[in-house]
Amino acid sequence: MGSICITYALWALSDDKSLTLFNMVALNLSRDPGLVMTRLGITKKQYYLRMNRLINAGLVMRKNGKYLLSSLGKVVYQSHILIAHAAENYWKLKAIDSIEASHPDGDLPVEGRKRIIDAIIKRNDIKSILLNQNIPSSRNHTTPTTPEITVINK
Repeated sequence: MGSICITYALWALSDDKSLTLFNMVALNLSRDPGLVMTRLGITKKQYYLRMNRLINAGLVMRKNGKYLLSSLGKVVYQSHILIAHAAENYWKLKAIDSIEASHPDGDLPVEGRKRIIDAIIKRNDIKSILLNQNIPSSRNHTTPTTPEITVINK
């Protein structure tokens, strides 16, 4: 049994082509490796190297000759989508930070902060995070260290 830290999973996704390949698996667009290689502009070796990294990171699995997201991969994919939405709202998020920083003592009243976030941000998932309604409590964690992902090597 091996142990893979989250750093490896993020590293496996760290270049544009690997991230695109991961997205193609998530969207079930990776059935034809030749077409995928052509779309990404990569060689067969580069394709299998990236796919093996995704598998070894526990993000992708192969079943009946098809690549599918693992359970971890599904969670990471949804997180990736959330990050993409946050990036689309980057300037709005910066505006919220600027408003909060300009308030005396840096402590904006809760109701004022909520009104600002409601007015600026349209996505409920991002609003929820900004209003601290979607952040796991410390009681759900056993230790404050970086989480590890345990993978059974076959």
